[in-house]
Amino acid sequence: MSRPRFFALIVGTEILNQRRADKHFDFIANALAKRGEKLSGSFVIEDDPALITQAIKFIASQPHSVLFGFGGIGSTPDDHTRKCAAAALRDGSISVHKEAKKIIETALGDKAYPYPIRMAELPIGAKLLDNPINKMPGFSLDDRYFFMPGFPQMSHPMVEEILSKILPETQTYHRYTLTALCRENELIEVMEKMPQGVEFSSLPKLYDDGPRVCISVASLDDMLAQKAFAMFTQTLDSKKIPYGLHDEPNQP
Repeated sequence: MSRPRFFALIVGTEILNQRRADKHFDFIANALAKRGEKLSGSFVIEDDPALITQAIKFIASQPHSVLFGFGGIGSTPDDHTRKCAAAALRDGSISVHKEAKKIIETALGDKAYPYPIRMAELPIGAKLLDNPINKMPGFSLDDRYFFMPGFPQMSHPMVEEILSKILPETQTYHRYTLTALCRENELIEVMEKMPQGVEFSSLPKLYDDGPRVCISVASLDDMLAQKAFAMFTQTLDSKKIPYGLHDEPNQP
């Protein structure tokens, strides 16, 4: 079975103009890493309906994509995500979700009207996500696209609940890292021979005393990761290039 590819969509003009600091990227990256997964992409965009719609469409077009959307599902005029999700993933129409309406009315009473009740207007086929803080629900579509409030204290427990269901078994990503006293050009030939199933990265560094490059390889298959890593160490040994088994700025 193909593994899901995870994406984060963080909606908020206040983040881009630096009135608020983003707290979602680090959280979702770490939550996935604990389960042996990683983000394939993360987007921070402003509260623009056309942009939000296109971003959701793009993520949905990626094979096996799973989307965690943060922000824009409230009841104010700048909350566009509910309608954008409908436009991107359905026929564009939204309707009152009876269960969401009941939850909002129960939680807020008379204060549910005239504005908070708008949060019950959801795309066709939406399923609700429980909000452990104030009960205003998030929603999902197709069990792959999850839309939550922008408040971390609300959305982060929701993400943990979602991950516990879609990733019930944790897998281990085996990673090996080195820092070598050379330019990355010395290792490009090896990089071009990396086998399928291996993720690798090359991060060049430049210091007053010369260049360095950090090489990292990882795979769900430990033997495959070790084999790929050995291709780098053997090449460095043959060229008599010093290296250390770490990713640190100090000299190996």
